[in-house]
Amino acid sequence: MSEWLWPYVFILVAGALATDMWRWMGVLAGRRLDENSELFIWVKATATALVAGVIAKQIIYPSGVLAASAVVLRVGAAGVGFAVFLATGKRMILGILAALAVLSAGLYFSGF
Repeated sequence: MSEWLWPYVFILVAGALATDMWRWMGVLAGRRLDENSELFIWVKATATALVAGVIAKQIIYPSGVLAASAVVLRVGAAGVGFAVFLATGKRMILGILAALAVLSAGLYFSGF
């Protein structure tokens, strides 16, 4: 092998060894988990709350190009995306695409 390739091979092998053990332990421990247990419900609720917080932060206090858009447009796009998500039987990709379409159209027609 070429000399320039060895660092990448090392990173790949070291990364796999460092993470695969934890993945296999998770698979083995996951077999014993009850999806209806209070702990599992709490973990799912906490993860959902964290994602909702990140989304809210991006809508209210955006950074980058999104900061140039109006708050009304960002909130409206999120609302349309959520409505499409619910109307299509909770298909996440359709909700995301609808929100993206509204946001893109709003930015286009506002001259951005």
